[in-house]
Amino acid sequence: MHMIPTWLEAGLWGLLAGAALVIGSAIAYIAHVSKRLIALITAFGSGVLISALSFELIEEAYRIGGFNSVAIGFLSGAVVYTLINLLLARFGAKHRKRSSGLQPSEEEYSGSGLSIAIGVLLDGISESIVIGLSLLQGVGVSIVVVIAIFMSNIPESLSSTAGMKKAGRSATYIFGVWGSIAVISGIASLIGYTTFRYFSPGVIAVTTAIGAGAILAMLVDTMIPEAFEQAHDFAGLITVFGFLSAYLLTKLF
Repeated sequence: MHMIPTWLEAGLWGLLAGAALVIGSAIAYIAHVSKRLIALITAFGSGVLISALSFELIEEAYRIGGFNSVAIGFLSGAVVYTLINLLLARFGAKHRKRSSGLQPSEEEYSGSGLSIAIGVLLDGISESIVIGLSLLQGVGVSIVVVIAIFMSNIPESLSSTAGMKKAGRSATYIFGVWGSIAVISGIASLIGYTTFRYFSPGVIAVTTAIGAGAILAMLVDTMIPEAFEQAHDFAGLITVFGFLSAYLLTKLF
């Protein structure tokens, strides 16, 4: 992607990572995927993201901003995500990543459809922004971060779409949500690059750490519970495989 403007490259990388949401959703909608398999894939995706935020995002934030930037950003990202997530949970979005029948239907909880859509957007926006931020160092996008987000997005939408189907939501709603979020992911990545390239390294470091903190809070609040509920015997082991796979990518790239 060296022949195109960097701002457009940022958007395309974000769109690529977001496209995994549509792929996972299509698989869950068309094929019958067992809840246990979804849980195992979710565990693997969780491990991948934990590794990426540990060895890529946090390390990069520390390198350009030091410990204070990391600590402030990391905690702030987790706090902000948690507060918004608690608010959305009150409007029916608490189980948006669950493949079981925990998601409420619109008849059971009026407005839950919009809350779930906002919730899954919240989950993906931090990931997309850090893709754009990774381009600010002038050495190209962080391939490890893009791959990690892509690999984790598939189980996210797999699990959530399975739950949406059980809640009786239409194909228009399901694919509308994931398609829109894929596009917004590209826009968020583009904004991450175009907006923050004018800021100081300290601000970039804090913002990267905010994204990492939000991602970790999202994992523990939404993805890991789904993985443990359906595959608790092997959830930890598969998470470790995911972690190790992403760590290997950091060495290869």
